[in-house]
Amino acid sequence: MPDDALITVTDATFAEIVLASPTPVLVDFWATWCPPCGPVARILGELAEEFTGRMLVAKLDVDANPATTIAYRVHSMPTLLLFNGGMVTSTIVGARPKTMLRQAMTNALSPYVNS
Repeated sequence: MPDDALITVTDATFAEIVLASPTPVLVDFWATWCPPCGPVARILGELAEEFTGRMLVAKLDVDANPATTIAYRVHSMPTLLLFNGGMVTSTIVGARPKTMLRQAMTNALSPYVNS
C-alpha cells in the first residue's frame, strides 16, 4: 500500500524526525475516524516515492499524540503541515487533489526568491 511509504512520527520522535530534519518535511495529521484521511494518506504515499531524497513525508495520529497536535493547533483532519528548518512554512487543511499536493510540495522545495 502506498501509505506505507510514510514515516510514522509520534510526540516522542517529532523533534528528532521533523524539526531536526535537514530536508523539508510534510506531516499528515490524521485520525482513524476521519473519512478523507485514508485517501489523502494513499496520495501522500505515492508522492513520498516521487520526492524521495528531497522531502520526508510523515504521518502523525492525532489521537495517540495529543501534545504535538495541541502544540501546532491542529483542529481539523486531515491537516498537512510543511516544515523547513524546523519551522512551519505551509498549511493545508482538508483533502486536496494529488496535483495540488504535488504543487505544494514542489513549492516547498523551491522557495520564492525576489530578484
